[in-house]
Amino acid sequence: MAGVHRLYLSPGMFGFGRLASYDYFSHVERGLVRRFDDAGLRLDAHVVEVSPTASIRRRAASLVERVVATTPEGGGPVHLLGHSTGGLDARLALSPSVRPLAGEATRWAEDVRSLTTLSTPHYGTPLASFFATVSGQRMLYALSALTFIALSVGAPPLAATSALVMAIGRVDRALGVELKILDRTTDALIGALQPAIGHEVRAYLEAILSDQGAVIQLTPEAMDLFQAGIEDRPTVRYQCSVSMAPPPSPTGVVRSLLRPWRAVSHAIFTALWTITGRLDPRYPCAAPNAGEAAERTLADVFGRAPGARANDGVVPLRSQIWGDVVWAGLADHLDVLGHFDGRAESGEELRAHQDWLASGASFNARSFEALMDAVAKGMLASA
Repeated sequence: MAGVHRLYLSPGMFGFGRLASYDYFSHVERGLVRRFDDAGLRLDAHVVEVSPTASIRRRAASLVERVVATTPEGGGPVHLLGHSTGGLDARLALSPSVRPLAGEATRWAEDVRSLTTLSTPHYGTPLASFFATVSGQRMLYALSALTFIALSVGAPPLAATSALVMAIGRVDRALGVELKILDRTTDALIGALQPAIGHEVRAYLEAILSDQGAVIQLTPEAMDLFQAGIEDRPTVRYQCSVSMAPPPSPTGVVRSLLRPWRAVSHAIFTALWTITGRLDPRYPCAAPNAGEAAERTLADVFGRAPGARANDGVVPLRSQIWGDVVWAGLADHLDVLGHFDGRAESGEELRAHQDWLASGASFNARSFEALMDAVAKGMLASA
């Protein structure tokens, strides 16, 4: 077992490990396992099961417990990969400046070679501030249901998603009617599933309502304190991918009209993008200095360094920078996991890529392969 590498995958706010037979990390897992295999190495992947909105500390403890429980005699190289909030779980778990989590000693951390964060809000996100409101909590509930259905089944029922668009249009009013619309929308989305699957999804959604610790912790103000207390582990390679979606435009609206679901989907994404772009200059969701290498990468990829409002629909681009920027490009929050509008995979990989929301990023199979190449290269170099 000494030559076996282990990979631990931590999902984010809209994420899950395995829900109703759908694997959230399936595309990433297959992509990285294949690249390690090409390098003559075995990579065993483990997905950490956590409540999507539970406290970052609780989520980090679950990560540590999973690593310790699956550590073979003699250990071996370990790699952590976190999407969205999952990246913060890993940073907290690895930090030498915090007390051991889950009652475990930190010896396990000595085996960790790399930490990769994908679309992680290292400096917070304004969307979390919205989700912390009463209306926002219901919106998160409905969007989480929509995310699962969109990824596992495809286009959700148009009537339900159209109602969600109407509710989003009223988010600034905080009307009781809006909350009723959101609740009815969620019920309609779940009702479109088979009974057994619907029961499992509803339990997942109830967990979101019962524990929203991470929602508060992901606000820009809270992450300002997180950054003050969390340190990097010197022996670990920290790397990240950063992305943004194009600003919503009339052209994007016209293109989306060709397909009814995409028109509704584009309207939902536009609302998320707009909320995420509402920055407070006192808490800018960005490092004071991203570093010359990161700025050069951004300028090379986008033609010029993106501004503070640039985001992937959930997280500001500049909040995603931590460690070496190994990949940057146009993508929405779930594109980077392989959840984009694309063709079915070839060979034995039969599950098609399903899009989350129509962001207009034009992320495709070639983009995803380049991202996986960059992530795997950094992991292999760290070992």
